Amino acid sequence: MNNKIHNCVIIGSGPAGYSSSIYAARSGLNPIILSGNLPGGQLINTNYIDNYLGFPNGINGSKFMDNCKKQAERFNVKILNESAFKVDLSNKVGGIHKIFFGKEKNNFFLSKGIIIATGSTPKTLGIKKEKKLLGSGISFCAVCDGFFYKKKNVAIVGGGDTALEYANYLSRICKKVYLLVRKNYLKASKILQNNVINNNNITILFKSTISDIIGDNVLEGIKIFNYNTKNYELKQISGLFIAIGHYPNTILFKNKLDLDSKGFIIVKNGGTNTSVPGIFAAGDVKDSNYKQAITSASSGCMAALDLEKYLYSL
Repeated sequence: MNNKIHNCVIIGSGPAGYSSSIYAARSGLNPIILSGNLPGGQLINTNYIDNYLGFPNGINGSKFMDNCKKQAERFNVKILNESAFKVDLSNKVGGIHKIFFGKEKNNFFLSKGIIIATGSTPKTLGIKKEKKLLGSGISFCAVCDGFFYKKKNVAIVGGGDTALEYANYLSRICKKVYLLVRKNYLKASKILQNNVINNNNITILFKSTISDIIGDNVLEGIKIFNYNTKNYELKQISGLFIAIGHYPNTILFKNKLDLDSKGFIIVKNGGTNTSVPGIFAAGDVKDSNYKQAITSASSGCMAALDLEKYLYSL
C-alpha cells in the first residue's frame, strides 16, 4: 500500500467527495476516498432534502448520502472509513504527495493528485438540546429547510450577511421572524440591513441570546435573555436557524496551502486548483458563500476534471 503511487486520493465524503470520486473513476483514475470522521458529511444529519435536482418528492439526507456512496461503489471507488491526520505536499508539478491516515502512524498513501472535500462545520451556540433537536426544528440552513416552516414562527441567531439573508428569505414564507443579535448593531452590509429593518415581518432583538431551548423531541420555543434589561422572554417558535458562521475543516492544510482570513482554501479563477500543483479543493472547504449540496457536488465534478487534465499534462 505504501509504495504504490496513486492518481487520486479524495479526503472527505460529502457530496463533493462522492461526486469527484465518480467522475475520477469514470476517467480511469482509480480514486480512493478517506471518508473522515463524519462519513457522508453534514447531510447525514438533515432529515429532509427538498431542493436537490432530480428528487421531485425530496429525500432523507442520510438516504441521499447512502445513494451517493452506492453510486461511487458501482464504479469501484475504494472507500475507507478512515481520517487523514497529516499530509506532506510536494510543491513541484508532477510531485508525489503523501497522505497519512488511520490510527497507525505508518499508514499512508502516495498520490500524484489529491482532492480536498473536507467540508466545513457550522458554529454552534453550545447550549443544551441544540444538537438533540438538530433536524427537528433546529437548522443551520434556511435555504435548505425554510420551506418546512411555511406560515410558522421562526427565529434566526446572527447579525452578519448570512443571518440577514436568511431573515429576508424566511420573512416571505413564514408567519413571523425573530432575529436575535448578541451585539447592539448589525454586521451585515448596509443594503441587507436596510431590507431587514424596513421589513415589517422581521423583529430584531438586539443584545439578546438564547438561554434555553424548549421541547423534548421537537422544537417548541426558546427562552431569550436580554443583556440590557436583564429580563428573560419566552418565544414560541417552530424553527430556529443558527447563522453565526462556519469553520472550514482545513487545519490539516494550514501553512501548506493558501487559505483566506477565515481559513477557507483559496482556489484559482473560481475553479478548484489550489496553490500547490496536483492539489484540488471542492465543496464547502473552499466555499464561504453558497454552501449548498448541489454546488458542492458540482465543484466535486470540476475538481475531478481539473485533476484529470493535470495528470494528462504531466
